[in-house]
Amino acid sequence: MSLIDNAIYVGGRRMANPETLEATFELLRSQQGMAWIGLYRPDVAEICAVAAEFELHQSAVDDAIAAHQRPKLERYGSTLFAVLRPARYVQETEKVEFGELHVFVGPDFVVTIRHAESPDLGRVRRDLEADAELLRAGPESVLYAIIDQVVDEYAPVLRGLEDDIDEIEDQLFRGEATVSRRIYELAREVIEFQRATHSLLNMIASLEDGFDKYGVEHELQHRLRLVRAHCARIAERADSFRAILQNALTVHSTLISQRQNDEMRNLAETSLAQSEEVKKISGWAAILFAPTVVGTIYGMNFEHMPELAWRFGFPSALAAMALTSLVLYVVFKRRRWL
Repeated sequence: MSLIDNAIYVGGRRMANPETLEATFELLRSQQGMAWIGLYRPDVAEICAVAAEFELHQSAVDDAIAAHQRPKLERYGSTLFAVLRPARYVQETEKVEFGELHVFVGPDFVVTIRHAESPDLGRVRRDLEADAELLRAGPESVLYAIIDQVVDEYAPVLRGLEDDIDEIEDQLFRGEATVSRRIYELAREVIEFQRATHSLLNMIASLEDGFDKYGVEHELQHRLRLVRAHCARIAERADSFRAILQNALTVHSTLISQRQNDEMRNLAETSLAQSEEVKKISGWAAILFAPTVVGTIYGMNFEHMPELAWRFGFPSALAAMALTSLVLYVVFKRRRWL
């Protein structure tokens, strides 16, 4: 089931639909045309069969088998090998899903090896088959159309990332605890998206450098320049998203520091208020303690005590209590303990 679509094109028209790779190879040998073989997660035997038929370079074949390659464009003689990083935004999980697409382009063949659901190569094939004049330009027209489709599918990813960033900004100022983790996760997706778009721009620039050397038709040159302009706009937006997320992290750190400072200030104010209350309590306790000492001493009922039999002993004791309390009150008041 890895052979998704397979056709022989002559003069820009689909002339045959071989059911097997072997049939495709035989037809291509018997007539002048172009084979476009679309594979989805093929096994090693299928890749090796294609490699043997079209004499693909072993390094490129090894990359196609191993997968998990960085975006790149390499030329081996008359064959181009391109690794693209398509992407799609999964609304259910609010995540960006990155795929991988390998494209071999030779003088009379195109082999696409897709390792993910995107891009929609079926749409690329339908659009090209509806434009025989463009498809007549040969395998380069297929490669450029595939790159165009990858760039077009970046646009919904941008919208999804933009919505996520708007949500993060709302969460940021609501003070939600999970916002920092989401910022980091989204930042990783944006960085990966940046790598894909900037690598694609470099790839397009390399293709443009070979326009004159390999005699690429003017219509294809014009189309690829349009794709480059579209990709450049997307890359700029991705760069701005990364800057926004970096600012969001800075704001988040600032808000956390501000909240911590507010909490420390509140604790300090509470501690100060408690200290003031302790001062008041201690002051009144000292004021009340002085009369208590005098009263306690004269309440011991010993027979021999000073002024015990004196007529003015009791008033003097009361006066001493009152005077001591008054002096302590004045002292504490001046020190603002009361």
